[in-house]
Amino acid sequence: MKSDSSVKGLTKTAMMAAIVFVGIYLIKIPVPNGYTHLGDCFIFLGVLLLGTKKGSLAGAIGAAASDVLGGYMHWAVPTFFIKYIMAFIMGMFVDKLMPDFRWNWIIGAVGGGLIQCVLYTAFDCFMFGFAYGIAGIPSIVMQTINGIIFLCILVAVLSKSGAIRKLKEM
Repeated sequence: MKSDSSVKGLTKTAMMAAIVFVGIYLIKIPVPNGYTHLGDCFIFLGVLLLGTKKGSLAGAIGAAASDVLGGYMHWAVPTFFIKYIMAFIMGMFVDKLMPDFRWNWIIGAVGGGLIQCVLYTAFDCFMFGFAYGIAGIPSIVMQTINGIIFLCILVAVLSKSGAIRKLKEM
């Protein structure tokens, strides 16, 4: 029988995956060559609340599920791995590389976001050709920047209210 802590961890991970899914599936802002969404913001938030491994997994599952149910099936597997890597990089900055630096989460989000842009562009180039891949760079960069900006706003609000500390303790 599983302990209460493992059930609690699984529940929190599943809830964060659902939040990421909603942030991508329901909140779509059309841009040339795709759309932008709040999913990256929630993926980064998941890393802050759940830690590197669980936050990365929640983000990858939520984003891939959104691709499957949103009609972007061909993106589900690449999205799973790319979002996991993006979140994991952020978590490494927070937990290992700069654990005592106050703004480590912003640096981690920027680092993970840059890797996301490179990986999505590489996948685009591989699947659809070099020109298509290069043409998609502004869209993925805009999506990443939006995610980081919304993350900063969300963290400021949640920190001011003490909610981040409380959510981590749950």
